[in-house]
Amino acid sequence: MTTVVLFHSAQGQTPGFLAFADELRSAGHTIHAPDLFEGETFGTVDEGVAHAREVGFGEIVRLGAEEAEELPADVVYAGFSLGVMPAQSLTQTRPGARGAILFHGALPTSEFEGPWPDGVPLQIHMMDGDPWAGEDRPVAEAMVEEIEDAELFIYPGSGHLFADPASGDYDEQAAGLLKERTLAFLQRVE
Repeated sequence: MTTVVLFHSAQGQTPGFLAFADELRSAGHTIHAPDLFEGETFGTVDEGVAHAREVGFGEIVRLGAEEAEELPADVVYAGFSLGVMPAQSLTQTRPGARGAILFHGALPTSEFEGPWPDGVPLQIHMMDGDPWAGEDRPVAEAMVEEIEDAELFIYPGSGHLFADPASGDYDEQAAGLLKERTLAFLQRVE
């Protein structure tokens, strides 16, 4: 099965995030879900983003890289919202990635050193009316044009953390489809 490094959103390691990680484990995958917030969780995305600003976005990317140092290089990097930053950074800067899954966000590849690595597949998941994805969706669409093996899945609705059952944005139907597509991707890159 596949080894995945899964980074949490700005809300931290919520029960919903941990449940998602456990679902992937139940499917036979090895999941590393580092805590970049040292146990802190936040009730809203706004509160979590305020905390992330205090810590510094660059520091969050650095902490993510530090967490991955001891792991094998041939992993899939995945991130929820804020967790997209370390996931995408590691995919682009640490040789050997098997793939990347970006949930609820995307950054221009120019944000990190070097281009998207050749042959590394990408999946991106967003909701159509997500108020946090105003800038991210055009970036995701451009990435799909730029990267040979890239898919963008747009779900109906306006939630942001729609795959996190602990979030007020949770959408059971969209979350189920996201999980199904995620598991198919992980099986494909095995």
